Amino acid sequence: MARSYQDLLAAAREQVPEVQVADLASRRDAGDAPLVIDVREQSEWDEGHIPGAVHIPRSFLESRIAGVAGPDREIVLSCASGNRSLLAGTTLREMGYSNVASLAGGFQRWKQSGQPYDVPRTLTPEQRGRYSRHVLIPEVGEEGQLKLLDSRVLLIGAGGLGSPAAYYLAAAGVGTIGLVDDDVVDASNLQRQIIHTTDRVGMPKGESARIAIEALNPDVDVRVHQFRVTKENVLDLLADYDVVVDGADNFPTRYLLSDAALMTRTPLVHASILRFEGHASVFLPYEGPCYRCLFPEPPPPDMAPSCGEAGVLGVLCGVMGNIQANEAIKVLLGIGDTLAGRLLIYDALAMTFTELKVRRDPDCPACGPNAVLEFRDYDAWCAGVGRHAPEAAGARA
Repeated sequence: MARSYQDLLAAAREQVPEVQVADLASRRDAGDAPLVIDVREQSEWDEGHIPGAVHIPRSFLESRIAGVAGPDREIVLSCASGNRSLLAGTTLREMGYSNVASLAGGFQRWKQSGQPYDVPRTLTPEQRGRYSRHVLIPEVGEEGQLKLLDSRVLLIGAGGLGSPAAYYLAAAGVGTIGLVDDDVVDASNLQRQIIHTTDRVGMPKGESARIAIEALNPDVDVRVHQFRVTKENVLDLLADYDVVVDGADNFPTRYLLSDAALMTRTPLVHASILRFEGHASVFLPYEGPCYRCLFPEPPPPDMAPSCGEAGVLGVLCGVMGNIQANEAIKVLLGIGDTLAGRLLIYDALAMTFTELKVRRDPDCPACGPNAVLEFRDYDAWCAGVGRHAPEAAGARA
């Protein structure tokens, strides 16, 4: 027998209890509020919602609820007037959620009763279209996308690693991308540095990358730093960014970045490449190991050839640079498990990924509890000269 909309509502009221606005407000004030899930459409949510509510449009409720709450969680569903939330409550009960209620009168009554509500900052219609696949992911959503747009990432190098990392960070909507590179585009770069093009050979790499990024995503503010990072400028440079992506191709710069990241407490996303092998890790200052915990001393110069000397598979740069972009996004959003405390090793010939655990060294001269962290002459140190003689003061760990 066919049932009308009113029949469905009546049946829902028999199954799903209703919570009054005053009762929910009282529990919120007492710090004992249940989880409020707003099942209205995006445009309704954008006009205002109960503070602290989670937004899951009714059409996505079944597919997204498990990522938000378990079956035993106390939930109050809210819509505009209290009808859609009742029907949504019957669905959750059928899925095994037993502690579900509906807000009587919905958001309209909440607002009319003089209760506080939030009007969120939202994506523009154009941004909602551009980033729609991110918005669909519960771990990102609109809030996460707005966070990405507010984020600032500094890339050291616009070369083999920096090219794919910059492209994907820009595509993801990271709002500010800084590019540090003092080199110019050479024809030999084009085999792997995909952000550059033949007609930009001879152009400064930072400027070439800026053209590519702005063509891809006008939301991104590209800041070109056309100089080499040094101990004289690194602290001021890192102070303006939330995450640093290390695409350096030499050990002195890697050690300099590691020490500066500790001094400024800036997360550092590391990768290195040579021939067919790539390494990647994430260094979260004083929360896990640093680069010097992993490599206390630089290798002898004759054991560390550059890509210009030993070669590198172009595709390898794309794999490792994209891993860096992925890790940077996770750090910015605070989601997932980063590579902090782990070294990921990729063998492109064998097509294998190997993971090594990296522990924080209690005697590390950079991040150990008794360390006095100082800048040094990194070029001389990595060349094997005076490795145990740091220079004048930097910062205390």
